[in-house]
Amino acid sequence: MLGKLSGMTSKTVATEPNDLGRYFIERANAGDVDGLVALYEPDAVLAFPPGNLATGHAEIRKVYEEFVAAAPVLAPGRQHPALVSGDLAITASTLTTGEMTVEIARRQPDGSWLWAVDQPVLVP
Repeated sequence: MLGKLSGMTSKTVATEPNDLGRYFIERANAGDVDGLVALYEPDAVLAFPPGNLATGHAEIRKVYEEFVAAAPVLAPGRQHPALVSGDLAITASTLTTGEMTVEIARRQPDGSWLWAVDQPVLVP
């Protein structure tokens, strides 16, 4: 599903590392699988569901097709300040359930940010 998402499209790029988390919530709630996959580098690694690894856009797309089909409604948690070192950043959020997410983002040649590694659910 492509289209408007709170004034954004699934092609809107992250200009700051923490944009990725906000875009994830918006795109997941909109059922935008293409938009979710676009948040990741082509060879990114996603650890979801817990205990499974999806590597690359094709595998990540399969995960999010199933995820979106379940139609969860996601609420933004508390996003922590990104820790940036050069072209790498660690992003993290504490979810309303108390679980945490941790991701590694990389600055792209055009200055935008994409996730390279995503561990979306860490139980406290």
